Amino acid sequence: MINYIILGIIQGLTEFFPVSSSGHLLIMERLLGISGNELALSVVLHLGTCLALLVFFFRDILDLLCSIKLLLFVIAVTAITGIIGLSGRDFFEQLFTSPKAVAFSLVITGAILIIANRFSAYKRTELNLKDALTLGISQGIAVIPGISRSGITISSLLLRKLDKATCFKFSFLASIPAVLGAALLEARQITRAADFLAAGLFAGFIASFISGLIALRLLRIVIQRVKLNFFGYYCIIVAILTLIYIK
Repeated sequence: MINYIILGIIQGLTEFFPVSSSGHLLIMERLLGISGNELALSVVLHLGTCLALLVFFFRDILDLLCSIKLLLFVIAVTAITGIIGLSGRDFFEQLFTSPKAVAFSLVITGAILIIANRFSAYKRTELNLKDALTLGISQGIAVIPGISRSGITISSLLLRKLDKATCFKFSFLASIPAVLGAALLEARQITRAADFLAAGLFAGFIASFISGLIALRLLRIVIQRVKLNFFGYYCIIVAILTLIYIK
């Protein structure tokens, strides 16, 4: 039980900070000796952080539903993400058991964060269709374990010259349909895992929800004060340690 709570806390903290929750989960599963049902466990923990998003951005979601333009942008993002995720589904699922692949992806995440920190300029607060298309592609790529969804989506919007507050809000709002869609696709695997891991999955879900709420509150402050390149260096260090110590 305690292992699943630990994984839930890690999911909640790393899902929103730009360091890749899926990568950290795989690494910690290896360290804790947990094997099998990795994908189902990942989806359940992502549902916990998705619930945190729904609670944290409740008012923004209501505003979104009243804006036809923003709603269409979210639909566009979700459609592109879905096309990328479904077209490479089998390949991406295989990566959930490969620490080396995760380490390589963490290096890519780190490089993207460093580049975004160096070349971003915060000029715009209004989203346009190109922003939505860019976000959809980057979110689709983030299906790969080790590629931070928040890291690559926020970075892509920053490179589009959007301000940090807008990047923060729209990146996470646009992720909600994708997470719920992924959970629906993997519902059968979740049901099978729940047959003998029900208590552990529930504990992990609650832990990811609570830690996710805390992480969102922290990130709203941190993203305005801390440079993204620090997260980038962190991802690269974790990648190196993964290659050295985890087989």
